[in-house]
Amino acid sequence: MQNLIYALIQVAHNFGATAIVALAGYSAWGVSGRPQRRRALLLAALWALQALSGALFGAVTYFYDHQLPDIHGVAVDALVIKMGCAVLGISLALHAAKTGRPLWGLSFLLGLTALSAAAFLRWFS
Repeated sequence: MQNLIYALIQVAHNFGATAIVALAGYSAWGVSGRPQRRRALLLAALWALQALSGALFGAVTYFYDHQLPDIHGVAVDALVIKMGCAVLGISLALHAAKTGRPLWGLSFLLGLTALSAAAFLRWFS
């Protein structure tokens, strides 16, 4: 059951990460003049999904194993980078929704950074 739960969380986490990069990239280079606020709010929700699904990995491990995942070294660094990207991503997206001045290129780079860090977290943990 634990592996099934991990897999379902991973599906949400992967689709969320892909959607962040796609939405930010599309918004930065694919469209102009369309409603920025709604896309910014969607981007904030996608970053929140990333943060929530990431936290669920730890919660499931804690529930089943009674301890947090045993990660160290590069994996910890990658996790900190991913968490930083999520915090910055949510902040940028909410700021964009409020001011109407989105920073789509920066959001795109944050998404790519988080995706790259995910590979290191996965393989060094």
